[in-house]
Amino acid sequence: MKIAFVYDAVYPWIKGGAEKRIYEIGKRLADKGHEVHWYGIGWWFEGNNSRTIDYNGIILHGVCEPMQLYVDGRRSIKEAIYFAYKLFPKLIKEKFDVIDCQEFPYFPCFTAKVHSLFRRTPLVITWHEIWGDYWYEYLGRKGVFGKIIEKLITKLAQMNIVGPKYNMEKLISMGVSKDRITAHLIGGICFEDIQKIPPKDENIDVIFVGRLIRAKGVDMLLRAIACLRENHWEGSVAIVGDGPERKNLESLSKELGIQDIVKFFGRIESDEEVISLMKSAKVFVYPTAPEGGWAINIIEANACGLPAISVQAGNLGTNEAVIHGYNGLLIPEQSAKLLGEKIKLILEDESLRKTLSKNAIKFAKQQDWDVITKELLKVYHIVAANSYL
Repeated sequence: MKIAFVYDAVYPWIKGGAEKRIYEIGKRLADKGHEVHWYGIGWWFEGNNSRTIDYNGIILHGVCEPMQLYVDGRRSIKEAIYFAYKLFPKLIKEKFDVIDCQEFPYFPCFTAKVHSLFRRTPLVITWHEIWGDYWYEYLGRKGVFGKIIEKLITKLAQMNIVGPKYNMEKLISMGVSKDRITAHLIGGICFEDIQKIPPKDENIDVIFVGRLIRAKGVDMLLRAIACLRENHWEGSVAIVGDGPERKNLESLSKELGIQDIVKFFGRIESDEEVISLMKSAKVFVYPTAPEGGWAINIIEANACGLPAISVQAGNLGTNEAVIHGYNGLLIPEQSAKLLGEKIKLILEDESLRKTLSKNAIKFAKQQDWDVITKELLKVYHIVAANSYL
């Protein structure tokens, strides 16, 4: 098959869950003999004259020059519109068996739909999260425009791919027919590869790995550590990742008086280094409900044997990555006090930690990329054979 992915952020230049998913699935599809294209921002342009490159079997098309994805901690609307505009002349040149466009940042979905109509190519939209009324919290009264655009996106695809049950229910509530929705694991891991990586020589009690943006709630983790510190806790905390909130978080750690036990590692280029750090820790904290109910970082941590602590539910879904009492613990709402209590419980109860760790590995093994790719390819074949155009 000839398959096109559309997403502005491209792995490994940007290391988020959606980017990692496309890369891992794309390279496996390429290994199976399929022709895989990825249309994104040309993050590799600097020092490289080629706008189109091959990266581990995936043909990367640079749609435009590198741009800021975030402005004041939020995804740039200007960037999304510009990317969608520049995407069309690149995309229209080719014909594919299927186009898989990520729902975010929305505007490229319209470009992909135009291509779908002109080139008679079935369009699949993969939903990592569905915001609904959360738009009002994110943008205030202007959120009505985001909600309208999101609603319009639900009308575009021949097939919508969702992960957690919450997202499927949301799409149905927004008027999408069940026969245009398929449940599929959105995020996965390379389980066997993770098992081969040794831990680093670090002594870490608590670790967070992810993009440092407001939505991740890392400030709450720092406040939870401050609560523990008030009770004479002297553990160690690792914050791995970068983003627009990093300076604010570093300032907050100093303000809370915990800068001596919290280390900001910044962005680590090597995935193996990140896994090694995880393996040297005792517990992974995802201090908010993951967007859409799922987070690859939680599953990677589980594969490292780390129990995860997270939040039961949020504005963007119910947590389906952490099963309370099985592969980690959940708190009912974002609360530094409650989060601190769960961290303390897992660190002090070695028997509980070992049980959660054992189950975490079992849970992670079921989320391997090979399994996910095989199932996704079945979806592509069905969509291509039964075009709804």
